[in-house]
Amino acid sequence: MRSLMALALAGVSTLATMAPTQAQQAPAGLSKIETIVVLYMENRSFDHLFGTFPGANGLANAGDAAIQVDETGKPYATLPAPLDLRKKPPVPYEKLPAAIPNGYFRLDEHYKLSDQLGSLVHAFYQQQDQINGGKMNRFALTSDAKGYTMGVYDGSSLKMWEYAKKYTLADNFFHAAFGGSFLNHLWLVCACTPVYPNAPANIVAKVDAQGRMIEDGFVTPDGYGVNTMEPVGGPFAADTKKERLLPVQTMTTIGDRLSEKGIDWRWYSGGWNEADGGTLKPGTPFSYHHQAFAFFDRFQKGKPDRAKHIKDLEDFLVDIDKGTLPPVVFYKPRAGINQHPSNSNVLDSDAHTADLIARLEKSPQWGKMAVIVTYDENGGFWDHVAPPKRDRWGPGTRVPTIVASPFARKGYVDHTQYDTTSVLKLIEERHGLAPLTDADAKANSLTAAFEF
Repeated sequence: MRSLMALALAGVSTLATMAPTQAQQAPAGLSKIETIVVLYMENRSFDHLFGTFPGANGLANAGDAAIQVDETGKPYATLPAPLDLRKKPPVPYEKLPAAIPNGYFRLDEHYKLSDQLGSLVHAFYQQQDQINGGKMNRFALTSDAKGYTMGVYDGSSLKMWEYAKKYTLADNFFHAAFGGSFLNHLWLVCACTPVYPNAPANIVAKVDAQGRMIEDGFVTPDGYGVNTMEPVGGPFAADTKKERLLPVQTMTTIGDRLSEKGIDWRWYSGGWNEADGGTLKPGTPFSYHHQAFAFFDRFQKGKPDRAKHIKDLEDFLVDIDKGTLPPVVFYKPRAGINQHPSNSNVLDSDAHTADLIARLEKSPQWGKMAVIVTYDENGGFWDHVAPPKRDRWGPGTRVPTIVASPFARKGYVDHTQYDTTSVLKLIEERHGLAPLTDADAKANSLTAAFEF
């Protein structure tokens, strides 16, 4: 029998080896949706932004999960000092109290939503330790920013909060894979973890018999890429250590499934024309590892599917206004307006997303459209809800997700259990596609958010 690694290298997703091959069946009414748009934001947990949303499973239900413990399992007397990692060496945040009671605390009582605060660790092994078997009580201990991980906002002044009130807010939606943006972007398009055979020893993690991290790394001991690497051939390839360039992947993506059936689709991204055209100026914010399809063989430079399916924000805006969006759309905001801490603030990113939805609502295609706004991962911020157990890769922590559509339930909080692969499941059901892996085959699609 071929090994899982051999299957993966041959272009067969290791999670898909037991996945059904039959096309997904569309629930009644789903055919009314002709355009699915996915807006993919960055690095915020559900409790961090929507923990006070009326009717949602929020901060009022946090209970013991809000009480953080030290390495011995004993609750802290007060939270470890929240550290500003933008400073070298890191120092406590100036405006935060020296001693914060153990539990979550309001960041917006000390900083504005327009303030740009620092990022914090959000990585594969660290997140599993933070989740601590579902107790959700080792976030402060494991975070490099310590108590900062427990900071939350009252998001009621945000424009996206208003869209959540107008349409459907999913309060039981988890990002697909433990850790950061790199891995979760891949899960968004292939429901799979990339392979890195024979990775150099200096980037391979060391783990104990239980799989817990002894020494961090970018690749698991059995050859899967889990922490941030860059695609080959990108604008940062020359500045990236060779071993941190992920080998080109060959697993099946949702783009492949759609193309096989003749269904058009596009991945739009802010800054793509500059990055792909070689005109990106040094210091200009752009995260190439967010460009999920750039990791795959079919979309390498010079291949026709790259130019056909990967487009810029400018193209997205034109297609919205003209009513020429394809049936399936992914949009990735560039750094600065994607809500990623350290290079974005909450307010400006929120405004960008809300402006896009307002524009989509005016599009000629709106009457038959569904827009899904979700987050790649939690960015290291605490949430009180334990993720379900699916497989060794996740799901990770709960993130905000909003479904906006003429068909979306109005003023509704959807408690159905979802993860990022639920987006894939919805696309597959709508277009009669076979699942990519066992993960999306078994996921709940987002159909409970609609009424037809």
